[in-house]
Amino acid sequence: MCKLNFEVMTLFPEMFDGFKSESIIKRAIENQIININLHNIRDYSKKKSKSVDDYIFGGSQGMLLDCESVVGCYRDIINNTKSKHRVIYLSPKGKQFTSDLSSELSKEESIILLCGHYEGIDERALNIMNVEEISIGDYILTGGEVPAMVLIDSISRFVRGVLHNDNSPIDDSFTNNLLEEEQYTRPREFEGLRVPEILLSGDHKKIKDYKNKRKIEITKTKRPDLYQKYLKEINTGGKDEYKNTRD
Repeated sequence: MCKLNFEVMTLFPEMFDGFKSESIIKRAIENQIININLHNIRDYSKKKSKSVDDYIFGGSQGMLLDCESVVGCYRDIINNTKSKHRVIYLSPKGKQFTSDLSSELSKEESIILLCGHYEGIDERALNIMNVEEISIGDYILTGGEVPAMVLIDSISRFVRGVLHNDNSPIDDSFTNNLLEEEQYTRPREFEGLRVPEILLSGDHKKIKDYKNKRKIEITKTKRPDLYQKYLKEINTGGKDEYKNTRD
């Protein structure tokens, strides 16, 4: 049995073909750690043309996904699965998607991802489904498929067994509100640029302290907003594992 199921409601299931068949996501599916089920909203249209959009009441421009098709798709998922679902609508009006939220969602049994299109979705459908709105950023995309892939990719990294090293997400950027330090591989020198000697010293404590210091310095320089969050968390009683290397 998979540790986490993603049920994706979309008008364009073919967009996920390449996403599902490459790299880490492909291995996670093959190893039955995660599962991605695609549900075509158009299949639930009651119109002869199988269209799922209609004009917006009140004279607004554009078209809207109708509630009959969306709710029909949703109820079919609910009726055919025994899992407890968390329902997410990818929307620019939603709360910001973060690493902490990604980690939280990875503990769910099943996540339904609703991909919007046109000017959005009939509000009644969102109310019936009791959706949680999430945004991946302050910009507009053509549809919710790309944001859905972003969530699946990020959330899956926190599911045990997906990555070769389960501690990898802990060391990634945004953990503890800090960015990742610079990293290097062979050769030791390239076009006059050398790997910092301390990384070659073999002294694990000094290397760890150096990396922690660089995380803080890089975050302070490149993302002062994150650095302020880091300081705020420390000042309100959060654990400061970098206190020996912090300014």
